[in-house]
Amino acid sequence: MFASLEGRSVIVTGASKGIGRGIALRFGSAGCRVLVVSRKLREAEAVAAEIAAAGGSALAWAADVSRRADMQDMAEAATEAFGGIDILCANAGIFPAAKLDAMTEADFDAVMGTNLKGTFLSVSACLPAMKAKKFGRIILTSSITGPVTGYPGWSHYGASKAGQLGFMRTAAIELARDGITVNAVLPGNIATEGLAGLGEDYIRSMEASVPMRRLGSITDIANAALFFASLEAAYITGQSLVVDGGQILPESLAALDM
Repeated sequence: MFASLEGRSVIVTGASKGIGRGIALRFGSAGCRVLVVSRKLREAEAVAAEIAAAGGSALAWAADVSRRADMQDMAEAATEAFGGIDILCANAGIFPAAKLDAMTEADFDAVMGTNLKGTFLSVSACLPAMKAKKFGRIILTSSITGPVTGYPGWSHYGASKAGQLGFMRTAAIELARDGITVNAVLPGNIATEGLAGLGEDYIRSMEASVPMRRLGSITDIANAALFFASLEAAYITGQSLVVDGGQILPESLAALDM
């Protein structure tokens, strides 16, 4: 039986939609006090209202993870409102498609600025509060794309997600003595608003490549994040958990028909 997370303070970045929204709602349902962070305050407020309507506790905050000042203000807001920071879900990320022959420097910098630099800045901002308590759980939302697989048009995205894992491993070593763990969830193809925008043909082809023959749910990812945040995961750090329905296992599509 897992110990309760009730009363823990949680920051979730990129929490206005998709996986981030699902993580925020899941932690809210577990009794955590959630700071819902998005670049658009109105969208963050909508998710915070959902948590509150379900009986949870949440506040909304507008911030851009690629800006140091925004991340420092975010951490200060959580500390003031909740008395500290126990858990950071560094989830904010973007995935605009651009093949190499068309990708611009600005395209590359935008993805790295949000996905990789944003991870560093959000973690750095939360460290003083976590170190003061000698406790912390940092959960990164990475991806199978980059660390394990590749997909045309997402070389910048894949590089940023692989970079998160390199950051995670050294951060986990540096922070271990402060009682802070750093882990990552690597989603496969998850049924989100963003995936829907890639079209029905893409979705059907992805379903066909997954041994479970379906896309994952946002709740699947949120539950993995919740585990890493738990007291039961206290001796796990610097690790990544693939949540993909077995997508990365077959060496070819033929393996799924045997």
